[in-house]
Amino acid sequence: VQLQASGGGLVQPGGSLRLSCAASKFTLDNHVIGWFRQVPGKEREGVSCIRSSVDSASDMRVYADSVKGRFTISRDVAKNQVYLQMNSLKPEDTGVYFCAAGQYFGLVSDRYDYWGQGTQVTVSS
Repeated sequence: VQLQASGGGLVQPGGSLRLSCAASKFTLDNHVIGWFRQVPGKEREGVSCIRSSVDSASDMRVYADSVKGRFTISRDVAKNQVYLQMNSLKPEDTGVYFCAAGQYFGLVSDRYDYWGQGTQVTVSS
């Protein structure tokens, strides 16, 4: 099982980024996929997660209060990828973003089984 997050970068406050989580050797649809972020000296924070349904319109999603209304999690079955669209970015969104996979549906990082390398997001003017 391999996960790879990508799409990070430097963006000004108010800007947008789209992160991608690509999986190899397993199907994302069979797992809950979560996005987490971490800054030095702080615990890893759950950002969002998605649990797939047969109909993508019925997918279940959870967002941390800090990102509700600004971030959107989605999936592309054909590409076996999950995305995190981040709009109206704030300096406090800065961190290394990781995607993770498991069977638990929620934002507690210890409950996830598989982790990939992160991608750095920096929001600064």
